Amino acid sequence: MTAPEVAPVTRVIDQARVDAYARHGKDPNPIHRETPEAYAGPFGKPVAHGMLVLALASEAMAAAFGKAWAESGTLKIRWRSPAFPPVRVTARCTPKSDVGGVYAYDVVCEDEAGEPLLTGTATVRP
Repeated sequence: MTAPEVAPVTRVIDQARVDAYARHGKDPNPIHRETPEAYAGPFGKPVAHGMLVLALASEAMAAAFGKAWAESGTLKIRWRSPAFPPVRVTARCTPKSDVGGVYAYDVVCEDEAGEPLLTGTATVRP
């Protein structure tokens, strides 16, 4: 069996989404909000949570595999570049292999200019 295609997921990550994520995720780090600390920090402006970006890859895999993703899915990623709101992010999961009934995918979340924000691998046992 060959690993099936996974539809990409695209979202605009704006400051309102980042603020909501910070609130619900109980992450009050001021680097993610429009605060003096964010503007004085290493990026000079607020940066979206990495997990907010990574969630798009998980959403794509969940849409393709449902319960199997929840029960056996893994993501192994490397952060490449920060995401500055507002930014349009697309998660792509491209079939890589099918070994022993485990599908592997190359994962990339990129901004609208095609700059990778993270790269890695997703696996799932369907």
